[in-house]
Amino acid sequence: MGDIRQALTGRNERHLAFGLLALVLAILVFPLVAQAAPPPNFDRAKVALRQHVYHDQNTNGALGTLYCGCKWEWVGSSGGRIDHESCGYQVRAQETRASRIEWEHIVPAYWIGNQRQCWQEGGRQNCVSNDPVFRAIEADMHNLSPSIGEVNADRSNYRFGMLPGAEYRHGVCDFKVDFSGRIAEPRNEVKGLVARVYFYMYDRYDLSMSSQQERLLMAWDRAYPVSEWEIERDRRIAAIMGHSNPFVTGTRRWQAGHRNSA
Repeated sequence: MGDIRQALTGRNERHLAFGLLALVLAILVFPLVAQAAPPPNFDRAKVALRQHVYHDQNTNGALGTLYCGCKWEWVGSSGGRIDHESCGYQVRAQETRASRIEWEHIVPAYWIGNQRQCWQEGGRQNCVSNDPVFRAIEADMHNLSPSIGEVNADRSNYRFGMLPGAEYRHGVCDFKVDFSGRIAEPRNEVKGLVARVYFYMYDRYDLSMSSQQERLLMAWDRAYPVSEWEIERDRRIAAIMGHSNPFVTGTRRWQAGHRNSA
């Protein structure tokens, strides 16, 4: 009888142990599974980025804003107040926008939407209102990064390029822009990140890249390898979007004459 009790006790203890293990795994895994749903629109994407991706990237030791590396203080659900002294920023023309965080589409929304019928019929706002595909692309978190509002405005929908000898227009912020040529050059620290976001967006959404832009971005991809923050950024975004940027994880590599997988 004692042997039977001992066997039953051992079996119960094993069941209890397995039950506790399952509970712990559920607690750890469920939040990730629950978050693995892409935001339905740009506004929701900004909130998710603030809460789950960039929540700890606004202070010392972080990369800071995309183009200037400035620190900021969070304000509201997805906004922020820029610390100009942290990066030597000087207002060029738009003081209000220079003081706040805006979420930059690294591949501009214009390049995403201008070939869609909704854009032809009424521009971006018409696409937001009437095109669910555009809304999903506009809300792709892999393509979004915090930027100083004024710099976001100055970059506009310009293509990226090299601007040797061009003067800084925003204090010592290492961001150059040629308004007449419609070209912008980001700082070296983010050129690789920018290139790999371009590869991802053009591949996933079947966009057409010029050979000139392709050569430049491939050069940036080689010269500025994936950083620790880029890997962590991708991991955080993938937990919400449900997929990584394969050009960050290394599962894909952009080659000349690349064929999109979309």
